[in-house]
Amino acid sequence: MEDEMAARRTQVGNLEIVFKKAVENDIPELTEVMTRAFDDDTRRFRGNPAGGGPPGYNTGDFLRKWMGLGICYRITKGDKVVGGFIVFINKDGSNIVGSIWVDPQYQNLGIGTEAIHFIEKTYPDARKWSLGTPEWATRNHHFYEKCGYKKVGEEYNEEEDFTEFRYDKVMES
Repeated sequence: MEDEMAARRTQVGNLEIVFKKAVENDIPELTEVMTRAFDDDTRRFRGNPAGGGPPGYNTGDFLRKWMGLGICYRITKGDKVVGGFIVFINKDGSNIVGSIWVDPQYQNLGIGTEAIHFIEKTYPDARKWSLGTPEWATRNHHFYEKCGYKKVGEEYNEEEDFTEFRYDKVMES
């Protein structure tokens, strides 16, 4: 039987979703969903057909690189992966949401919001959560602000040639 930290079922509207730690075998399916999510944002906000994700987002290299350094979760509805996220947990309680993505077909249903709640409940010792998102991804800005994050700065990402907005959420003690 899986313990609570390994998998958690929750109801989002009329969808039952499950959060579960991802393993290497999940990379192909997670990469397909990540590719659809990032490419959809690129089409919507940059007018390009693809290519708006971080290096390796569409090949699995991104997940292979960061999965071993952070904790990666998959979000499923039945047997179908509908999203995922990676978190980095630091001993000082200053943690990072490295990336979060939801399949475009399942966006605007509350899954992303529930993922943020799951993260915060799963890691209650966090003093602060930080994350970054491209300046052009305006839907993300609204989402993170709705979840209680405050914009704390901007930083130009030379490697990927865009400005990243930095967000923090200080947790109540």
